Amino acid sequence: MTEKEFTGLTSAQAQERLKKDGLNEVPEPKFNFFKEFLSKLLNLSAWILEAALILECILGKWIQSSFILLMLLFAALNGANQKRRSRKVLNSISKELTPTVSVMRDGKWQYINSKELVVGDLVSLKAGDILAADMKLVSGNVSVDESSITGESKPINKNDGNELFAGTTVVSGSGLAYITATGANSRAGKTINLINNSASPGHLQQLLTKIIFALCSIALALTVVVLIVAIIRKDNILDLLPFLAMMFIASIPVAMPSTFAVSNSVEAKKLSKDGILTSDLTGIQDAANLNLLLLDKTGTITENKTTVSSWTSFSSLSNNEVLKLAGEATDKRNPSIIDTAISDYLKSKNITYSQPNNFVPFTSDTGYSMAEVDDYNVKLGSFKQLSKIDPNAQNEISRIDFTAGRSVAVLINDKLAGVFILKDKIRPDSKKALAELKARGIKPIMLTGDNQKTAAAVAKEVGLTGKVISIHDFNEKTNVNDLAGIADVLPEDKLNMVKLFQKEGYIVGMTGDGVNDAPALKQAEVGIAVSNAADVAKRSSKMVLLKDGLTPILEILDAGHRVYQRMTTWALTKIAKTSELTVILTIGYILFKYLPISFNAMVLYSILNSLVVITIATDNVKVSYKPENWNIWKLTRTSLIICVGWVVFGTVFLIWLSQHGYSAGQISTMSYLYLVFTALITVPITRTTKFFWQSKPSNWIIYVELGDAILSAALAILGWAMAPISWADLGLTILIALVAAIIVDIPYHFYIKKVN
Repeated sequence: MTEKEFTGLTSAQAQERLKKDGLNEVPEPKFNFFKEFLSKLLNLSAWILEAALILECILGKWIQSSFILLMLLFAALNGANQKRRSRKVLNSISKELTPTVSVMRDGKWQYINSKELVVGDLVSLKAGDILAADMKLVSGNVSVDESSITGESKPINKNDGNELFAGTTVVSGSGLAYITATGANSRAGKTINLINNSASPGHLQQLLTKIIFALCSIALALTVVVLIVAIIRKDNILDLLPFLAMMFIASIPVAMPSTFAVSNSVEAKKLSKDGILTSDLTGIQDAANLNLLLLDKTGTITENKTTVSSWTSFSSLSNNEVLKLAGEATDKRNPSIIDTAISDYLKSKNITYSQPNNFVPFTSDTGYSMAEVDDYNVKLGSFKQLSKIDPNAQNEISRIDFTAGRSVAVLINDKLAGVFILKDKIRPDSKKALAELKARGIKPIMLTGDNQKTAAAVAKEVGLTGKVISIHDFNEKTNVNDLAGIADVLPEDKLNMVKLFQKEGYIVGMTGDGVNDAPALKQAEVGIAVSNAADVAKRSSKMVLLKDGLTPILEILDAGHRVYQRMTTWALTKIAKTSELTVILTIGYILFKYLPISFNAMVLYSILNSLVVITIATDNVKVSYKPENWNIWKLTRTSLIICVGWVVFGTVFLIWLSQHGYSAGQISTMSYLYLVFTALITVPITRTTKFFWQSKPSNWIIYVELGDAILSAALAILGWAMAPISWADLGLTILIALVAAIIVDIPYHFYIKKVN
């Protein structure tokens, strides 16, 4: 059968089958809160607490046992709840990140959401499509990656009559297929979406993991010091073990995954409302570090449409005959912007054309589409590619101005028949947005398949300064700072470019749309698929734009900087507070022969501190307008300024209390309050470059900190879970913490100003 003889469903037939079979989707299993809660009881920090709980039960210390159980339940409940929140955001995004499919309805090719596919639909397949239902190939040849269902990475060639399965990817070729099964009846048995589920951790997450390891190492070292001192003094080791376990647990950032997930999810939700979908959360965090951006010209710098500005014929055939043949070499099933531009041009000339006898769509490997029409073989593609087929083409083009736009040649029986010059319209926001990117310290480089002269003209028009070179002149010696753009770029060139720039130390962002852009989009720290991108490009990227232009990229950068600032606050707070707690406990034990805070108070401190830290994910932050650079030593030095101040004041306070007749229980309670109040003040200090009283945090931070302070004060006055103290002692502790905060913030403030 020829392509003309295949027909699809009518809209009425499709609606009838949709009512009968339902949408092409399978409801996602509901989030199992209890299962997630149980999983949080099976990790390293939980195991340590569980061991301490068993030990306390053996020793018959039921009150302490109940506090350990409280800590266990808090960590598990909090972790499960935050996972539920982030899962809800990602689920809402995944519903929007479903493939679109070219389907024939009522005798016309149109794009529909894959969820609306029904059995019997005739669909068009091309390279880069992720199949959303089971189907039978009836025309054409395709190569399919079936690793999602078989585990085999080698593509499988499929011909007429072969079955294709949902979830697999068309690697090359094209064809027509009839849908045979949808939704739960398909082999995959699940809804196909474009969320990237196999992403590796981002730079920020990797750094935070290093911080966790460093904190645990410090806590472990100090724990060993306390044990050695206890052995020398012949103290009861069994009595110390629960305290030491709790000290170690306090250093483990129980709230870190929650804070991290919430912060990213908050921004992902905000971006989705602005038409930017997040398929991989690491794309948001890495956007803060971005310092080099590779931009596809079409759809980003220029509008996602083009028009024919001139046509020159070189054929002995009449002008209308050549144009009609050129029209038959355009793709009607999956039209590109070039196909659309040529079709619109022919329509304006009242030239009609029919379906060819045989049609092979454009691929980046060949550089052209091809149609067989009666005795004519027609090729439509870039002049550069087609001139390799007709060596005489170069002699015919003296009267064509290639600087005027993109050239598309027509070959009839492998002889140059004509050249279209297509003009892209510059987006009105491009020049301003590119200037904004450069002001933020990001180097934008335009990538285009156009010739060098055309690319240079576009670069000049949008204010990109520097050289525009051909991809053939690009190598490891190319100075990035001298570049405005790279011309003659093929999609497969982009992966090498991204790797080379990363090798030179750049954090690379890239926009792309084609199937061959997918490897480069996946390699880039911030891969951005534009609105008309192939399914596989969307799945390989970290961000997907639903609208064209550069403005959405600026919004991604802002989101990244907000996450960076919040997680910087988290890192500085965590390092400072963990160091303060472990050092004060160690010094107190060495000086006074007991840990200067009760076990119950330590559990409460860990829980209340975690609650505050989680709210950092909602903080009001000031966006930085320069690429950030994560430096663990810089973070450590910065946080140690705060830590040293807290430790000095805390140690002096402990010594003063011990010399003025306070009991061990009162010292423990006042030490607990000092640690709580300084922890609460650390967040306002680390979240801003101003003095902490000059910048207002988010309402959530204020409410939770006030709640923590009031609860801790009430427990201390009432003597619940700790020894009671007087109102005067409470006031004294608050005063010491406030004085310490003001004195600590002064050197911290000037140090931050200096390093920034």
